[in-house]
Amino acid sequence: MSDSSPLPGRADAFRVLYLSVYPDLLRFVQRRTDTDLAEDVVAEACLVLWRRFPEAPGDHEDARAWAFGITRNIMLNAHRGEQRRQALGIRLTDTTCEPYSSSHEDLVSSRIDLNRAWHLLSEVHQETLGLAVFEDLSAPRAAAVLGISPVAFRLRLSRARRALRLLLDHLPHPHSMPAASSERTATP
Repeated sequence: MSDSSPLPGRADAFRVLYLSVYPDLLRFVQRRTDTDLAEDVVAEACLVLWRRFPEAPGDHEDARAWAFGITRNIMLNAHRGEQRRQALGIRLTDTTCEPYSSSHEDLVSSRIDLNRAWHLLSEVHQETLGLAVFEDLSAPRAAAVLGISPVAFRLRLSRARRALRLLLDHLPHPHSMPAASSERTATP
């Protein structure tokens, strides 16, 4: 027999990782690229995960971060010809947002402000906040995804949060924009 039949223990361990991480990887990719291509990217990532499975960390959460790192690299390779902003921009409309007030108008306004501020952030800040907030990765695990030290990631995260806060504090609010006066609309 050739090496075509994997060891049963390896297959079972991979299946456990696959079943636990697949939905997270799919959401991870969908936030960063064309949703029509997301399943293809994740399928390719899972193929790489299988091939490199002997290198997987033993701890489940570390293996999860390792899978995110591999998936990220595949996305970057798949989008090499496109602008980085298109490849990694996270679509805030796909996420849920906790309302800060009971008013629907305030919620809509907050989401619009956050969306506008998000698109003004640098790609590095978007990626850093995305890993920490949307993917819920700890600093050491997010750092592993990016190939940097946990200290460097924490510094990036601090800067990204500060940049987002500054943008949110200084963006003109749509509801505070001067409205057209009724005098102008009433005159022929």
